[in-house]
Amino acid sequence: MKTTKSKQPFHLATDRRYTTCPDSGETEGLSKDQKVTAFIQKYTQDEGKGLQATAGTPPEGKVPRSFVSLPVLNPERLKTARAQVNKAVRMHKVFSVQGPYPVIRTALRARGWVEQRLHCPKPKVHHRHSEEGSPKDSADSDEDDDNVNKEPDPDGIYDIMSRLVRNEMVYFYWTMRRDAINPNSLQKEQIINHFVKAGSFTTKSGLCVNLRKLHWFDAADPDTFFPRCYRLAAQDEKHSFIEDYRRTACTSFLKYIVEREEGVQTEGTSHNTRAARKRSKQRSRPMDLSKMITSALKVCQEFLESLEHCDIDRNLETPLTEEQWEEFIHSYQLVVHGGEKIENSDIFVHCCKAMLERLVEVSPQLDIDGIHNIWIIKPGAMSRGRGIKCAKHLDQILQLVDGDSTLIKESKWVVQKYLERPLLVHGTKFDLRQWFLVTDWNPLTVWFYKKCYVRFSTQPYSLNTMDNSVHLCNNSIQKHLIPSQQRHHGIPADNMWSDDQFKTFLCSQGRGAQWQTMVVPGMKKAVIHALQTTQDLMESRKNTFELYGADFMLGHDLRPWLIELNASPTMAHSTPVTARLCSAVQEDTIRVVLDRRADRTANTGDFQLIYKQAAVDVPQYVGVNLLVEGNKIRSPCTLPPLNRPGLKRRSREKEPVVEKVKPLPKMLLKNQFKNISSGISTPPRTTLPPDPPVPVTNKGFPVQLPITVRTIQLPVNIQSRSVLLWKRKRVVQKVCSQKFQPCTLKNGRVLSLSLEIIPKQPRQTATSSSSA
Repeated sequence: MKTTKSKQPFHLATDRRYTTCPDSGETEGLSKDQKVTAFIQKYTQDEGKGLQATAGTPPEGKVPRSFVSLPVLNPERLKTARAQVNKAVRMHKVFSVQGPYPVIRTALRARGWVEQRLHCPKPKVHHRHSEEGSPKDSADSDEDDDNVNKEPDPDGIYDIMSRLVRNEMVYFYWTMRRDAINPNSLQKEQIINHFVKAGSFTTKSGLCVNLRKLHWFDAADPDTFFPRCYRLAAQDEKHSFIEDYRRTACTSFLKYIVEREEGVQTEGTSHNTRAARKRSKQRSRPMDLSKMITSALKVCQEFLESLEHCDIDRNLETPLTEEQWEEFIHSYQLVVHGGEKIENSDIFVHCCKAMLERLVEVSPQLDIDGIHNIWIIKPGAMSRGRGIKCAKHLDQILQLVDGDSTLIKESKWVVQKYLERPLLVHGTKFDLRQWFLVTDWNPLTVWFYKKCYVRFSTQPYSLNTMDNSVHLCNNSIQKHLIPSQQRHHGIPADNMWSDDQFKTFLCSQGRGAQWQTMVVPGMKKAVIHALQTTQDLMESRKNTFELYGADFMLGHDLRPWLIELNASPTMAHSTPVTARLCSAVQEDTIRVVLDRRADRTANTGDFQLIYKQAAVDVPQYVGVNLLVEGNKIRSPCTLPPLNRPGLKRRSREKEPVVEKVKPLPKMLLKNQFKNISSGISTPPRTTLPPDPPVPVTNKGFPVQLPITVRTIQLPVNIQSRSVLLWKRKRVVQKVCSQKFQPCTLKNGRVLSLSLEIIPKQPRQTATSSSSA
């Protein structure tokens, strides 16, 4: 029989949670969830009847097996649940959690919140990463897909309450993935557990770039807590890495010479004599130890001078040529990696010690570099140890760049210096997982968790192999491996310790006090510095928070070294240690975010406020129509103002009023003057012999002055006819002979002046005649 579909709105028809309250004969063709919802709504309309009685009398022609597995609900409990839902809606306490987080759900329900369950399919895995370093599949997330089992709901009361609030606004979101909910679509009062653009520090490439800008935010050196790192896809950083690799080979060789003389045996190091003999037969020329030490000392000296800016006036030439570098690296690997025997001398050891003492003062990472020059290659935006490799040889590292360019561009490969001399526990490598919480970016507010845990590798530490089972301590990798029989029996089979167990180990080594004096303060400073460099890149949204996980390694001097920062740290109960600590950190997160929001004196558990920045005023955006206001700067005038018509003359004494006199006719002036300025208003009166009358023609010629001249220094020719300037009733007239001759200046240049003559008949007055 063909059924007809009812015409409903699209958003209602496609929602499995939506349904009408049908009669007993209208359940045919509905899904199981719709049948349950229809049944519960049928029951709520008729509270006097019991659920079992209703379930036991199915309608005619219907199979009763659809209701066999329904839970048995107490009417009083159902009534209490409805009242709780109404109260939660009235107090804006509706939450939604994506993923299996039973601790978060339990903590919110204990505070009167009601969950609105998200019925969304699991997002597909994408291998393409976004530009800001946060991939679409949350590759910067440390959360495992197989987290923990879902929370049981035996009586189905939580599902019923979720359906009752399915159309209400959610005020608290906790999601596994950053792209699950768009924060820009949320209202101001809605709370979410992810910030936007966190890839600026939760990805390896973002952390590598931003920590270089630390000197703009704080007087701290990132080389004191973060191993130097380079992006292989960038050409400038690729060249910097090659220089660093070669320079590290030189310093490692100097340390090898000194330690070999002193008999120092690094833990986890042993030479393969068979491989040394094989490489010794393959080399073509004998090894010159003095030449190798001289080259290494030369490179180190160039590095020290570059730090002191003493190489500015020198030519940009490398201390060694490419052929010399190839020969040095080959000999270095035979000696250090292959165990080739060499003969030392006191002179060589003394020079190497002196250079290393100078390098220690400017290189904070000289101690952790070791002698093997090992680097670790990581994908720039992945977590849980995926795609990480360790390598000793330069050609192996650069092979990633010279290979598939698309892979390099998408994955953002970074290469980081490997800590060759970490602190070991019973000869096994470990790292620390430390949580911290950010509740605001302006002002930057950071909470540090007092508890952490230790993760061990399944194999004993050794530098003779580059296998990830030895050098990577991620639980997502080590949980699939079987612990080695050669590993110390003091390390548990689940490869984890709590911080209390680790502190007990330090006390047994006589170093228990250094946990609070060196390890914890160092981790706090590293977290704060990493967040300071990315504060300007983050979008500060109120009612937003995020829990992060930081991975640290300890040097043999217990100095903490930041390895990476992870968003959405795993909360899986994989071991008894994580089952206890992960539950506690989730509960304390709710205390900080919700309880302290309502009461500033509320208990925050093991979270400690370690940094709160002063609020920075952010100016409002005014658009592109910007306006700059200011006053004009007037330059001082050294010359008196020109006598222009209508311009009043500044004078202390009041001048007598005179009649306006017409100006004299303009005459042609051609002579050589001395110290003539266009601004002279009152020349001295001089008695001159009368000149013969100058004939005036009606023809005129234009004035051509290609330059502006204030004062012209011209030699005076006594023989030529010259007439000085004079002032007659505020009118300055220039009179000269009719003939026009070019003037020759002192430097040999010729100045040509051409003036336009406007003839006018002279007035037949005594004054004009005498003046002429």
